[in-house]
Parts: sequence; C-alpha cells; structure tokens
Amino acid sequence: MEKNADRFRAARTAGFTESVIREMTRLALRHGAVNLAQGFPDFPAPEALKEAAARAIADDRNQYAVTWGAEPLRRAIAAAYMRFYGLEVDADAEITVTCGSTEGMIAALLATANPDDEVVLFEPFYENYGPDADLCSARRRYVRLRPPDWTFDLEELRAAFSPKTKAIILNNPHNPTGKVFTADELMQITGLCLEFDALCITDEIYEHITYGEAMHIPVAALPWMRDRTVTVSSASKTFSVTGWRVGWVVAPPEITASIRKVHDFLTVGAPAPLQYAVAEALALPDSYFEDLRSAYSRRREILLKALQEAGLACAAPEGAYYVMADIRAAGFGDGDGLCRAMVERVLVAAVPGGSFFQNKSEGAPWIRFCFCKKYETLEAAGRLLVEGLRKI
Repeated sequence: MEKNADRFRAARTAGFTESVIREMTRLALRHGAVNLAQGFPDFPAPEALKEAAARAIADDRNQYAVTWGAEPLRRAIAAAYMRFYGLEVDADAEITVTCGSTEGMIAALLATANPDDEVVLFEPFYENYGPDADLCSARRRYVRLRPPDWTFDLEELRAAFSPKTKAIILNNPHNPTGKVFTADELMQITGLCLEFDALCITDEIYEHITYGEAMHIPVAALPWMRDRTVTVSSASKTFSVTGWRVGWVVAPPEITASIRKVHDFLTVGAPAPLQYAVAEALALPDSYFEDLRSAYSRRREILLKALQEAGLACAAPEGAYYVMADIRAAGFGDGDGLCRAMVERVLVAAVPGGSFFQNKSEGAPWIRFCFCKKYETLEAAGRLLVEGLRKI
C-alpha cells in the first residue's frame, strides 16, 4: 500500500498540512501549557444558552431539523440582522444553517466557484481559506495587509482582480490581526467587486466583538452589494460555544439555493437541539452584547500589558480576540521555533505567524496570541511569558 500511496491520494490535497493552530493545542495539552493558541474560551457559556439547549433536548428536538435550518433559528437570524444592522433578510429563501462557519465558508465556495476561477485573499489570512479555495480547484490571489495598522494598497488590490475573479474573501473583524475594516476600505473593496462582477464572501464570525470606536459594517448592507454578498457567521464566538458547530450563511435566493444543495450533501444539517438554543441566544437583550465587548476589552488589556512587559511589540486589535505580536522587538526572528520553545519551556502556547501566510518566511517575525480566556488564565500566562522569554 505504501508504494501506491500517491495513486490513492487526491492531488487537490497534496499541499495540505495539519492545522498549525490545532497542532499547537495538542502540544499545549502534552506539556500542560496555557493555551493561548486556539481561539476557544476556557470559561463557561452563558447559563441561559445552556439551559435552552438542555430544554430542547428534553423536549425531544433530537431528530433531523429541516436541512437548511430549523425555522425558529432562521427567523431569529433574520430578526438579528434587522435588529443590529437594519438589514432585511428572507428567513425562507436567504438563510442556510450550517455546521459552524467552517462549513459555511466551504459550502459557499463550492456553490459558487468553478475550477480555475480566481479567489482574492487578504494576507495574513485565517488558515482554512487557502485549502477551501484548493478544494474548489480555484486559484488564489493574495493581497498584503501591512503592519502596524494592517492596511492594504488599493492599486495592489486592483491588480489582484481580473475577469477570472469569482470572489474576494473578507474576514471582518479580521483573524489573525484584529483589524476592523473601515467604511472607506469596504467601499474600495466593494467598488472592485462591482467593477469586476465579483462576489464578496464575508466571514463575520467576530461581528459582535469590537473595541473603542471600531464598528462592524456588514458588506451586505453597503450600496449595490446586497445581491453579490455571501455572509458567513456563527454562534461560536459570540456565545462562547465553539464546540456546538452552529453557523449560518446569508445570501441572495439564487445563491442560497446552490449553497443549500452543497450543504445537504456535506453534512445534512447542524445539531437540531442546539439550533433551538441559538435561536433563543440571538434574542438576548442588548446588555448581553455590551457586556461581551466590555469583558473582552478587559481581557485585551491584560494580554497587551503582559506582552509588552515581555518585550514583544504589538498594536491593540480593533476587533476579534487575537493579538499579533512582533517578536523582533524581543530579539527573536523565527516565530515557529519560538512557539515550539515557548510551549515546552515557558508553558504558554501561541501560533507561529507563518501559518497565516502563503510564504511561511514572511510570517516568521510574528506570533499570534488569543485572549478568549479567564482573567486569571491571562494573568498567569502573562507572568510565565515575562519570566520565561528571558530564558529562551
């Protein structure tokens, strides 16, 4: 079998590697390290949400829901878009409930991209997007976000578009940089979508986690973009339930019809009882979402202070719950080597920046930390970093 391995391996997966994020979690578990690598909370989900899930199970909501989503959840999603953004969404024709935003993104691409279509990606990028494009046999085109503000050059972005461009993938708020795209930047991006007749596929999973004056603006709410935007989001980050795998895709009816077909054959449906629980969560009062931002703002400050005391250079993220740290300020140059030394010798896990770049060496001076952790977890990690980095 070994000598025939290539015969039984699809060429489209040849460049795939294990997720570096998930690898760092495995290493954190092995060494008993504080896991600031993978973006999942170590604090409880809201009690109201857990109670709603238990109630749905007790009420025997345990069989298949409608393939594209239980009606109460689809109506709750539509109500949330109207409540938060004034965006009218048809719950029957424009929403597909998926197994997390991860499935939502690949379902959206499989439903819209043909072989040799081009997909534009901002770099650094969340590590799933490249393989997602490859699974569709689409070609990737990269545009750099430049530190420290992670801005893009409009002419470079324009050069990435062509008659072959099917879509641009926009993660906003952005993982790993914490950037929140401004209204002007979004208008530049959407202007190119209109000029080149391209879609904008947006990953808005951190939509409710922003800081200070930063404001999340859904692309679908911008002029002339309603019919060419595919919006992907999820309950995972907003409600601290990353293991539930309940996400959704909002798109125009004709695109939704294709996404639903792909979704049906990928997963059939998301977990039924959890869909009913998320429907209740989306209707939580404004105070929940205000408290969410406030709590993450405090966590952000704890981590930033610790990283700066440890000698790393980092700008405060505007959204999401990650910090990209420049390790050159502390005398390091190899993020991959530093992360592997940290998890073993400092007992703190982070993600090497190379995993967010096509050319891994371009991400070498960076590592990513997440701060979706208890205050005491972040404070303990800070102490370890301040003392431990001096000894590496």
